[in-house]
Amino acid sequence: MNGKPYEGITNGELIFRDYLALDRTMLANERTLLSYVRTAIAFAGAGAALIYFSEDTLMQALGWVLIPVATLIIVTGFIRFNRMKRRLAEVSKHPESCQP
Repeated sequence: MNGKPYEGITNGELIFRDYLALDRTMLANERTLLSYVRTAIAFAGAGAALIYFSEDTLMQALGWVLIPVATLIIVTGFIRFNRMKRRLAEVSKHPESCQP
């Protein structure tokens, strides 16, 4: 895929069904962002638990690795969310022109 799924679509070509599909895609994009946040929180929590409760040096090192990984996960999630949000905004600039 070329990375621009809505490149050939102009706003006048959209019908009501297409706007509903865009709404579903926006909601899916938000759910995906929340999944990234949830995963990042789990990684950070696991890392903190390993650091705090583990006596083993290897496990504490793993805990210290999980915390920056959690940061990377959440940053990746926000980048992907904003990128898709911009793509969807390009397609649905004037929803008043939709036809049922």
